Amino acid sequence: MSEIDFQSGELIINIVTAFLALILSVLIGKIMALYLKRSLKEKVAKNHLDIIQKAAYYSIVVITVVFVILPLLGVAPSSLLVAGSILGLVIGFASQSIVGNLISGLFLIFERPIKLGNQVNIDGNVGIVEDISLISTIIRTFDGLYVRIPNEKVFTTTITNYVANVARRFEYVVGIRYSDDADQAIAIIKDLIEENPLALKNPAPAVFVDNLGDNSVNISVKIWAPATDWYSLKTELLWKIKKTLEDNGIEIAFPQRVVWFQNEQKDQLVSDPD
Repeated sequence: MSEIDFQSGELIINIVTAFLALILSVLIGKIMALYLKRSLKEKVAKNHLDIIQKAAYYSIVVITVVFVILPLLGVAPSSLLVAGSILGLVIGFASQSIVGNLISGLFLIFERPIKLGNQVNIDGNVGIVEDISLISTIIRTFDGLYVRIPNEKVFTTTITNYVANVARRFEYVVGIRYSDDADQAIAIIKDLIEENPLALKNPAPAVFVDNLGDNSVNISVKIWAPATDWYSLKTELLWKIKKTLEDNGIEIAFPQRVVWFQNEQKDQLVSDPD
């Protein structure tokens, strides 16, 4: 057998092997994507899960092509690595912030400190989470504004998630006059809380005299409510407390000042026969 025939036969074998390696890599990639779908479907949003599946699938195929198929076809991977390193450096310097946002986006997807529809405060931006992509997070503020925050900033700043916990507490300070009955006021407030179905029994609400102010007896009212309903309950119950207290003759105190006039005191001393 001539050398040319030997080389041709070897080339055919390499081509067939490369083809089989490509099929095998595609099969492994699909199996990996299916495994990720089953293991992460309860933890990751569907759009993010699709991205993770595709990234795993194409990563397996590309690695197989670079390190298995191309060497079989006579292309040295070292030359690709050198070219890729140079290209990577150029792209890296040009897109550091994009890469940082991408990595932060992956961490946010897996850690999940926020979810779509959550009411949050991110770096002073208060609103509802509309979208979490690999590069940025979109918030719709309560004023209707569209705010796009880079994921790197989201990941490194303080996040306040108002609905992450099932229950949330709010409180009032109700100031009544010193002449009013504080025990009666506390009983009225407790009855109003008890009657409202959204006010949680556990944790239990707390109503007590907190301090004696300059112009009022200050009653502290602390109530737990479902995180999704706390704001509506807070606004509704405050007005009911005010109206019910007034209906029972208990008024909300307002600032008062007692003014003494020195001339009136002198006149009183002069006119006093004693």
